[in-house]
Amino acid sequence: MKRPALLIIDMQNDFVRAGAPMQMPGAISIIANVKEVLEVFRNQGLPVFHVVRVHRSDGSDVEIFRREIFKKVPFAIEGAPGSEIIDELRPVQGEYHIRKNRMSAFMNTDLDLLLRSLGIDSVFVTGIQTPNCIRTTVFDAAAFGYHTFLVEDAVAARNSTVHKANLSDMANIGTVIVKKDRVADLIRC
Repeated sequence: MKRPALLIIDMQNDFVRAGAPMQMPGAISIIANVKEVLEVFRNQGLPVFHVVRVHRSDGSDVEIFRREIFKKVPFAIEGAPGSEIIDELRPVQGEYHIRKNRMSAFMNTDLDLLLRSLGIDSVFVTGIQTPNCIRTTVFDAAAFGYHTFLVEDAVAARNSTVHKANLSDMANIGTVIVKKDRVADLIRC
C-alpha cells in the first residue's frame, strides 16, 4: 500500500440520530469506532473523504424504489440539518466532501478522479449501511482497482444477519476485512 484514504459513508443526522426519519439501527454504536479510525488518518496526514447522500427537496433525484418513502418522509435534503454530517465526525479543513444521490460513493461523483489525483491506491471504508452504500462502494472501489479494506467494527446495518452475510461476500471478492485496532499498523506499512 502506497497511499491510503479513508471513506466515511453517510454518517449524517437523518441516518444516525435517534428519532431521525431514516435512523439506521446500529449507527450510533459505531460512532466512536469511526471517530477512532478518523483520528488515525488525521494524525498521519492522510486524505479523508466524507461521503454524504443529498437529495433535491422535490425528490426528483431519489432512486425509483425509494420515491414513495421520500414522499412520506423526506430525508437527506440538500441544505437541511438532517443532511449534515454528525457533529462527532465533522470534517476539518482539508478533508474532502463528496455528495452522492445513489448508493455507491463512486456513481456520478468525482471520488475516483480525486483519489487518482492524490495518488491513492487503497481505501478504508467505514459508515452505514453495510448491504447498500457500503457494499456498492466497496464493489466499485475493487472494480476501479483500489486495494479495499472494510473496517468491520466501524460499519453497521439494520440487520446483523444481513450485515454478516455482506461482510463474507465482500471478503470473497478480495476486500480485506479488518478491525479498527489494526488500521494504524496497516497504514504505516
